[in-house]
Amino acid sequence: MSGGGMESLSRPPQNIGGGPPNGQHAKERCGCFQMPLHYPRYTRAEYEAMPEWKLDCLLEEYGLPVAGDVEQKRKFAMGAFLWHQ
Repeated sequence: MSGGGMESLSRPPQNIGGGPPNGQHAKERCGCFQMPLHYPRYTRAEYEAMPEWKLDCLLEEYGLPVAGDVEQKRKFAMGAFLWHQ
């Protein structure tokens, strides 16, 4: 026996089947979500006046749930993004 079975964990993934390079495989496996670079900077008043479609887009952009009515979404967004309420 060699190395106690840890060899398979230390080897980089192999490109089997002639597919795209490893970087592209990783991107495909991870899906299309990519964390935005900037934290939203809306005020409480802006969240309170924000239309539902814009709340949906904002929550989806950050990978957060978009369930509930507009008031539930608004409260969730304010709780997630406002530092002082």
